[in-house]
Amino acid sequence: MKLTDYNFPEKELKFGNLLPVMDELGFVHAEQWDYERVMFDYKMLDERVNATYYLRVPAYAVEGDIPGEDTIVKLMTPIVGRHYYPHGVEYDEEMPSKVLNKCATKLKGIEEGLKGF
Repeated sequence: MKLTDYNFPEKELKFGNLLPVMDELGFVHAEQWDYERVMFDYKMLDERVNATYYLRVPAYAVEGDIPGEDTIVKLMTPIVGRHYYPHGVEYDEEMPSKVLNKCATKLKGIEEGLKGF
């Protein structure tokens, strides 16, 4: 599910400025990057229904190579999906309101953290 009510998609900034903001909010980019693209993931567990959800914020390099600190990246539209073992993450379904609320909190945190860049 695409999340479109935020002001940072299409924003361009240095990867070195983006990384600490995402780290502080609990996003990881472990192995979800190459020299042109990066995916920041925030994992949400719902043990009550045995479900795992991912809020993902993709970005791509406009100038330079990821993970260079001076690389200019452009943020893209965030997405949220549910993980189904062993098939992967499904994005085309309705998400529980508590998951969407958590996503809204995290995305607003990104907006606040990126002010001034």
